[in-house]
Amino acid sequence: MRKLSLDDLHIFRCVALEGGILRAANKLNRVPSNVTKRIKQFEERLGVKLLSRQGRGIVLTDEGRTLLGHAERLLRMADEIEQEVCNGVVRGVLRLGSLESAASVKLPPFLSRYHKGYPETTIELQTGTTGALLRLVDSYEIEAAFVSEPFEQGNLSSIKVFEEELVLITPQGTPAIHSAADLGKHTVVAFPHGCSYRRRLIEWLSEAGVSPERFLDLGSYHAIVACVTAGTGVAIVPTGVLDNAVSGSLVERNALPKQLKVNHTHLVWQGEQSPQLKALIDLLPVLR
Repeated sequence: MRKLSLDDLHIFRCVALEGGILRAANKLNRVPSNVTKRIKQFEERLGVKLLSRQGRGIVLTDEGRTLLGHAERLLRMADEIEQEVCNGVVRGVLRLGSLESAASVKLPPFLSRYHKGYPETTIELQTGTTGALLRLVDSYEIEAAFVSEPFEQGNLSSIKVFEEELVLITPQGTPAIHSAADLGKHTVVAFPHGCSYRRRLIEWLSEAGVSPERFLDLGSYHAIVACVTAGTGVAIVPTGVLDNAVSGSLVERNALPKQLKVNHTHLVWQGEQSPQLKALIDLLPVLR
């Protein structure tokens, strides 16, 4: 039996993350038939099915998800060995996840410094809710993520890096919100389930025995602020995001209670830090 190779793992990983043979072939600069053949040979050697078709795309089997985690670690170790051989130069790809708020307000200065300080490293950044990002870290699809309190840390390592102030926004002309009870007749505009801010808001309302009239799930702060401006409902957003939003001055700002007002962003990762991640952490503030 031929031994498992890094090239096999690289091809498999690319197909898994791209979600299809054609997209993976384009990224690998290979013809699709070659990628299909390599995956089939790989599955035959392992004696398990790694991928299955779902509509026009491809999804991982349980065995495929297990292998993807190992593949990420092995390929990262190979990169680290190469870097040490090449006089300790930090190079390669750092795959990160981030909340949209951190990506748009807090991270840009640090990513700029990283870009200038480590020109041979590429950062791939994707945004999502805290819940979605934790799942990506857990499955090794990204190495680390900037997530918000509260979150289940589990076996992840973490550092607290940013502090932000949250504010409740309402349409102009809306009477001031003084307590959770005042929200009972309003629609709450928020990110889908998995968002830490949404979770904190629901817990606050539950403690007061309040249920919002409706929830409207949206996928970006620009859309959330715009909907509140248009009179759709209320929302909790970081002040930094609101200050930079096009319609940020067209809403009413309502102070939140202390337990909701101050929030922290954490950087989380699984296992050993890669040289690329270590270099980024060295640039970040660490809060106590």
